Amino acid sequence: MTNNHLNQQAFKPTTIKKEQIMSDNTAIGNFAIGDKTIEYLKNQISSDKQNPLLDFAVIYEQNVAWGDMDAFAHVNNVVYYEYAQSARIHYLEQLAMFDKNAFTVIASSSCQYLRPITFPDNLLIGVRCKKIGNTSLVQEYIFYSTAQQAVAATAETVIVFFDDTGTQKRTLSDVEKQRFVDLDAKTVRQRLAS
Repeated sequence: MTNNHLNQQAFKPTTIKKEQIMSDNTAIGNFAIGDKTIEYLKNQISSDKQNPLLDFAVIYEQNVAWGDMDAFAHVNNVVYYEYAQSARIHYLEQLAMFDKNAFTVIASSSCQYLRPITFPDNLLIGVRCKKIGNTSLVQEYIFYSTAQQAVAATAETVIVFFDDTGTQKRTLSDVEKQRFVDLDAKTVRQRLAS
């Protein structure tokens, strides 16, 4: 294995507990990316300052499993949506918004496949809000293959928030909207520069 590849052991994403989130969100951003990913990106920044992951604040680490591949020996297209779901949940966990009181529905989703992904590989999935509405948000994703050192896919989802009955859309408060903005503002590029 070359120095350009990550260790093929499974990553352990770090998440914060709900009680660790401070009113000014100072805890957010310190825990949204695993240590191995930070180390990888520190090494990458010297050679590739255009790496698109540097402009994300939340990166989900996804190990590609053998069973994720299909008969054509690459990751099946449906699996990308499962990866995006895991990244989305990881993102919402950073804001303690994925709990019994947060009901979300995916209104739409799309994925653009740029390169085939195969086993073994570790993906770094950058996720951020592209647009924040009153009852919904649009999230965008990049699927970065560490084996290929390239973006293998991009995706987008529209997430709608519902009340605890699941029948009425729930309006996001200004505080909640600001928490999304604050989280996404703490990009890897900014953290590595400081």
